[in-house]
Amino acid sequence: MSAPKLNDQLCFALYAASNAVTRYYRPLLEPLGLTYPQFVVLMALWEDEGVSISQLATKTGLSKSTMTPLLKRLEQKSLIERQAEPGNDRQKCIVLTEAGRKLSMQGDDIAQKVFCATGLTEQQARQQIEFCQQLIETFEQQL
Repeated sequence: MSAPKLNDQLCFALYAASNAVTRYYRPLLEPLGLTYPQFVVLMALWEDEGVSISQLATKTGLSKSTMTPLLKRLEQKSLIERQAEPGNDRQKCIVLTEAGRKLSMQGDDIAQKVFCATGLTEQQARQQIEFCQQLIETFEQQL
């Protein structure tokens, strides 16, 4: 039996592609003082703010232990606020500040630049996204 070849592994291709995209984002996000995971959280909040930390962690695929310091840094940058949920002072929900909302326009420009850099058509990108979502669902069912 032979050892698996790295470049024949789907897992490695997905990992390497993800790293390449993240590296491409880095210089685009640097002027905003954001990391890629922070940008991911902001994108999730631009879609739906006022969510709990747990909901945000689930939506972004980030662990709760990753979320806490990440949210703290976004709060220090005055892009988000943690607010007590009505009727439950211990439960916090995450909302954007005005500065966080305004940043969405720049975020859209950055996302468009990265999309253009892929060279994919919208249909090809949609197919890749659907493929990745299918993989996520398949593996989550098995965990």
